[in-house]
Amino acid sequence: MALHIDETCINCGACEPVCPTKAITEGPDIFIIDPNTCVECVGHFDEPQCVKVCPVDCIAKAS
Repeated sequence: MALHIDETCINCGACEPVCPTKAITEGPDIFIIDPNTCVECVGHFDEPQCVKVCPVDCIAKAS
């Protein structure tokens, strides 16, 4: 269970502070989600908070 940020990320930083497990960090080009830490907000919120705040819809389930 993990989410992924794709290359359409605009580096706005909205996702990082809302992650309850601190799975989101700034990468060299775009923000990245650590798949070992991401729990898709299960146990914290009803929906992934990063997806909720992302202005460009660049966060989805990892394939």
